[in-house]
Amino acid sequence: MIRYNLKCENDHQFESWFQSADAYQSLSSAGKVECPACGSLKVEKSLMTPGVTTSRKKATAAVETLASPGAQPVMSDPDPEMAAAMEKLRNHVEKNSDYVGPDFAKQATAMHLGDVPSRSIYGEVAPEDAKRLAEDGVPALPLPFIPKAKTN
Repeated sequence: MIRYNLKCENDHQFESWFQSADAYQSLSSAGKVECPACGSLKVEKSLMTPGVTTSRKKATAAVETLASPGAQPVMSDPDPEMAAAMEKLRNHVEKNSDYVGPDFAKQATAMHLGDVPSRSIYGEVAPEDAKRLAEDGVPALPLPFIPKAKTN
């Protein structure tokens, strides 16, 4: 895995992990690297600092982590229109689809093979299972939110 600091054309800065430098290049060339703040597909690598950590930095980071166990990474404030659109999408998916949780890969494959009737589902899938679904031609897309069933 490799981490890159990225920046979009609107100067939103964020970081993202990729399986390899080649994976980043492939996704970037295909226009599949998207700014999470504004949705821009014009994203490029930005200046990165080396990941050198001293013992003092490790100790400080450990203390900071303990001091704020539920802290989330901070990004620029989300665009209110984008947040509203995401909430609308989430509500639509949850109203019109069945939540299958960790059985998503199994259920999606069964529908694809015709073993069970097709229906709209959503849930979780491990990265290796997501890769297998794609390789097998099973139609599935990642959702840009965590299901409410997982946030309660």
